[in-house]
Amino acid sequence: MTERRPRLLYLAFYFPPSRASGVFRPRATANRLAELGWDVTVFAAPLPFLYGTLGSVDDKLMETIDPRITLVRPELNRFAWQTDLREYSAFRGTFPQLAQSLYTWGQEHVFPEHYASWARAAVRRAVRMHARRRFDVVLATGNPFASFAAAWLFRKLTRTPYVLDYRDSWTLDQFSEEPRFEDGHPAWRWERRVLESAANSLFVNDAQRSWHADRYPRAAGRMMTVLNGWDADTLPETAEPPPAARAETGGHAPRFSFVGTITGQQPIEELVEGFARAREHSDMVRAELDLYGYFGFFKGAETVLRRRFNAGTAAGAAGDERVLAPGVRHRGAVSKTDLGDVYRDSDVLVFLNGGGRYVTSGKIFEYMAAGRPVVSVHSPGSAAEEMLRGYPLWFNPGGLDPADIAVSMVEAAKAAAGLGERQVAEARAYAGRFERNRTLEPLVRRLAELAARGRRAGGR
Repeated sequence: MTERRPRLLYLAFYFPPSRASGVFRPRATANRLAELGWDVTVFAAPLPFLYGTLGSVDDKLMETIDPRITLVRPELNRFAWQTDLREYSAFRGTFPQLAQSLYTWGQEHVFPEHYASWARAAVRRAVRMHARRRFDVVLATGNPFASFAAAWLFRKLTRTPYVLDYRDSWTLDQFSEEPRFEDGHPAWRWERRVLESAANSLFVNDAQRSWHADRYPRAAGRMMTVLNGWDADTLPETAEPPPAARAETGGHAPRFSFVGTITGQQPIEELVEGFARAREHSDMVRAELDLYGYFGFFKGAETVLRRRFNAGTAAGAAGDERVLAPGVRHRGAVSKTDLGDVYRDSDVLVFLNGGGRYVTSGKIFEYMAAGRPVVSVHSPGSAAEEMLRGYPLWFNPGGLDPADIAVSMVEAAKAAAGLGERQVAEARAYAGRFERNRTLEPLVRRLAELAARGRRAGGR
């Protein structure tokens, strides 16, 4: 008889059509495993939550999911997000204070996260599916970290091994670099529990892994670093020189681009001032900075973030909501599937990033694969610097002094105008080591080992 395919249960709450930055690693992992012959079942967020509560979707992303993947969406109690009395259950509407007290008690004594109901529903659904056809291994990604608790409980019930993927840190604030919770908070107890029972845990950089290894030494030997990467299915096979290199001398306005989500942690004011100073240079007077993406991950964030761009500046053309500051324009959201055109039409890419040694933005890998000069706008010591150090088109101001940012922008624009096919190919070749399927290899190997071990032990 032919040996059956290894079967994976993937607990990935944020999965297409969600547009959260964390969807791209699970999307790529699930697709890669399906391509390699795995039977993959993904448990993801319910659609009413993505469309109605968050309003945060990219419908085109669904077209990039391998059709062999089974997608299941367990229910979520949206208690914490309900602001309309008409959405309340009969019990909450009749006894609102009691309902709130019971909910708060659950947060403090059962599981400290608003997604706990999704985890419970996921385990119930997974146990039923497991009884019909057994899963060999579970992969859970956070956030939300209720997925970790679901993997732990499923193992308790079925003895199925699980791997935890920390896209973000749970108890470490990666931006302040301080613990996120006070001593005695239930999150610490839960994190220790899930890590010490996990077959492995994955982190996106060595600093993040080391912090967790120091805090949880009993699990340290099973911790791994698995880098993020760029997705070959969303970018052209090769990169061509930027528009500035193809334009007639003196006839091209340098075009800078930022691609991603604008958040409150990013040094927006320093970017705006640095770009304004760069435009004072004779070759940069007509330079433009285009922003592609959303303001924040949730409803209501846009107004506050837009104000930070035009604070103390004349925003530009009256009535043009896209103009944020002189020369700075918001171009709106672009589907992941259309980013190749954005990179092709850009001369220089701006890496605007918050956080330090624990934060490796997945976007930086995509920037390098685009074969464009990259200007860093972030505090020194960012984890992304380790990846950028060998990239031949990196322009690093060394900090957030607007004058230094301006110098790097001018230098990057000059470099873009002189780039030939050879330099672009060299940049793309360096980025090749971070292509997603390559960075995922350690995880794929480990999952295969766990699945094979489980089948041997169970005689199946």
